[in-house]
Amino acid sequence: MTPIDGDTIVARATARGIAAIAMIRLSGPDALDIAQNCFSGTDLSAKESHTAHVGFMQSVLKNDLDQVVVTIFRAPKTVTGENVVEITCHGGELVSHRILDAIIQAGARPAEPGEFTQRAFLNGKMDLAQAEAVSELIHSGSRRAHTISLAHLKGSYSVLLHDLREEMLDMCGFIELELDFAEEDVEFADKARLSDLLERTKALLKRLIESYRYGAVVRDGIRIVLAGRPNAGKSTLLNALVGFDRAIVSEIPGTTRDEIGEEAEYEGIRLRFMDTAGLRKSGDEIESEGVRRAEASIRKADVLMYVYDATIGLEEEEREFLDDLKKNESDLHIFVVRNKCDLLDGETAVDGEHSLSALRAMNDESLVIPLLSDIVKSVEEDDSYGEGSYVVTNERHRYHLGEAYEAIVSAMNGLSADMTGEVIALDLRLAMKELGAITGATATEEILDRIFSRFCIGK
Repeated sequence: MTPIDGDTIVARATARGIAAIAMIRLSGPDALDIAQNCFSGTDLSAKESHTAHVGFMQSVLKNDLDQVVVTIFRAPKTVTGENVVEITCHGGELVSHRILDAIIQAGARPAEPGEFTQRAFLNGKMDLAQAEAVSELIHSGSRRAHTISLAHLKGSYSVLLHDLREEMLDMCGFIELELDFAEEDVEFADKARLSDLLERTKALLKRLIESYRYGAVVRDGIRIVLAGRPNAGKSTLLNALVGFDRAIVSEIPGTTRDEIGEEAEYEGIRLRFMDTAGLRKSGDEIESEGVRRAEASIRKADVLMYVYDATIGLEEEEREFLDDLKKNESDLHIFVVRNKCDLLDGETAVDGEHSLSALRAMNDESLVIPLLSDIVKSVEEDDSYGEGSYVVTNERHRYHLGEAYEAIVSAMNGLSADMTGEVIALDLRLAMKELGAITGATATEEILDRIFSRFCIGK
């Protein structure tokens, strides 16, 4: 997918469907000429960069298609580093499609997925980590995901890796210089400085790798499964948590047969709730399948919200079920919710449990705030990540950071064992290669094609 010299691409930059406006973007050396061939109103070739012009887009037969605003951006000070033209037209499928078709007939070709961002990367407008942040920003589903993606897009995460890689490169150069003067017994590398660099690098890489667990939660949200006996009030609690009647509530046991999902946001984190069938043995084939699915959902969850009826109490079989989960599902955060406390003569708290009335919480959301706060805190092992520069949300990045970490540990072991500089330099080179794969400094064309093919068309 490497851009071809003289190739100009075009794509709709806004989503399909009915809207007030739509935008069509061109990028390439002939972007202005192609746009001019379809534009009536002014001579774009005579206009300065970063200016907007009103006129009509026309078909190849010079029939007016729509009144538009054409904004021109001349290379190299553009988002892709090439000449860029943005055409803002009226929204709607037909109008934007006809304009797009006219531009293609005038000489542009349809852009591949992510090709605009790939050209920006290849022309040095952003590195690979920033390019991936563009996609993450588009798909961010919560305020925290947005904050982290924006920090990565601004380049603070890239600068962190770049500076680290540059310092390693300098040290590697000194080590390799010593090898050239080995016979003269000359030392250029400061062993104390090398040891300090390796220690700092190891600590930083460890911190970044460990942040991935939090980053994955921010990216994907917290998967919360509501489980418990039939009629414990799970569906009522789900409705209270999301703020509207999402699940059917009935006094008839077994009303919920299939999984019911809904999302909400709390403290900038996306919460993905899943209401499940009541856990009990049943001769009903459909209800039994619902129970099986509920148990499968629990194994996939980040958080289990186990709900029981306070007027009945937590039965021994339920305690054994929860103890078994704690023993075999170490990564699962379990919250026991004592529901229907409004029906008790005297409400008493139980240590380690959340006591509430889901029915009352339907009209008073403050009653579920302590529960939601504890759930969010359970996945926040460290809140010292700043504005997101130290949070890794990308699995590809986590892999390369892990490989770089192993190389640094190997270099530290080599230094302690008084290994030759050549061996230590090889480990440093490997670590630099892995960090470079994140920013794109050492990424292959195959990897680039794979990454950008996942982007949407027009970005």
